[in-house]
Amino acid sequence: MKKLLTVALIASSIIPALSQTTKKEMLENVNKTGSVYYAYPVTESHNTPAPECYKPFYISHYGRHGSRYLISTTDYTWVRDALHKAAAADALTPLGLDVMARVDSVLLEADGRGGDLSPLGVRQHRGIAERMYAAYPEVFADSTEISARSTVVIRCVLSMDAFSERLKELNPTLQITRESSERYMPYLNYHSPESEAYRKKEWREEGRKFKEEMTRPDRLIKSLFKDKDYVRKYINPIDFTWGLFYLASGMQNIETPVTFYDLFTPEELFNLWQAFNFDFFAGSANYPANKGMQIDNAKYLLRNIILTADEALAQDKPTATLRFGHDTNLIPLAGILEFPSAIGQTTDPHKIYEVFADYKVAPMGGNVQLIFFKNECDADAPVLVKLMLNEEEQKIPVATDTWPFYKWEDVRAYYSKWLE
Repeated sequence: MKKLLTVALIASSIIPALSQTTKKEMLENVNKTGSVYYAYPVTESHNTPAPECYKPFYISHYGRHGSRYLISTTDYTWVRDALHKAAAADALTPLGLDVMARVDSVLLEADGRGGDLSPLGVRQHRGIAERMYAAYPEVFADSTEISARSTVVIRCVLSMDAFSERLKELNPTLQITRESSERYMPYLNYHSPESEAYRKKEWREEGRKFKEEMTRPDRLIKSLFKDKDYVRKYINPIDFTWGLFYLASGMQNIETPVTFYDLFTPEELFNLWQAFNFDFFAGSANYPANKGMQIDNAKYLLRNIILTADEALAQDKPTATLRFGHDTNLIPLAGILEFPSAIGQTTDPHKIYEVFADYKVAPMGGNVQLIFFKNECDADAPVLVKLMLNEEEQKIPVATDTWPFYKWEDVRAYYSKWLE
């Protein structure tokens, strides 16, 4: 199956050109250099009117948790501690002292919250739910039964709650069953042993070398530390540069109004992001060297999407399936669905950004939605489906004369071949 999937994605390589990223685009909004720390940018969902007589009746959804703090509190504290130690040795420049004060102010909010959903993450999921409700009110009719499930990670559970609560506020009669259980992890957060081994070992040396090439710390370190001997003895310039870059990337997701982007030149930000983007391309997307095994991780999630759609079609009432997980699940899902921004291929690390940009696929709060429509005028008319990534309608390699709407029977047949 992995070989077939890789061949199919290569055959679809004409599509990624439609979503090519440019350096100019990145630097017009430096928050995009935050990679998967890019805060969900969507404030308006794009919805083409359905063909005449067609009404929505089922929504199948998979969403990444919303904005969070850096994954560990130590991501903040080790930088703070290094700066305070340098200050005690009178080794910081005035800018270094200023940065130390900024980090201290960030810790007032972030201390002890590593990996936690932030208030912005709550607002993001409430907004997505509200736009979904407004666009497809027929799905959320009185007493509609909805299934909501998340991975066992707390930020995903709280994302599910924020989403579900907003729907309940809009229609208190909705019957939303919320679950977070190891029972659902095999499809909500699946990673094969082979893909995990690859992510942890096989591509790391190439990634390390590319990261080293893209990290040019001298200018930044000189701007912060005035004592060269101190740097030589106590500071790893590459590690410290990345520590500040992670802080800079993560600030868009929390409440403290502090920035660290001013410490970097535009060229530095772009280069650091390229190394970050390489990690997700190799470890979760369609990097040729992984032979399709990362995208293959989405097969159980895809099977669940097909099976729950079959169940919904068999019912004579509206319903929805809501799922909440992580970026390393969302990226493979977008890949196995062959969305344009998720299936590009290249073996040249310097050209990855031209075919794959992590922030386009899996920003904080990123999501896939499949919206199903029935014809109310003709019971024998085919069921239609529209596929969306981050509330943008997607093109897939299935024939249709009513884009963005596809016949579900055609879509089901196309994706089912990976599961046979």
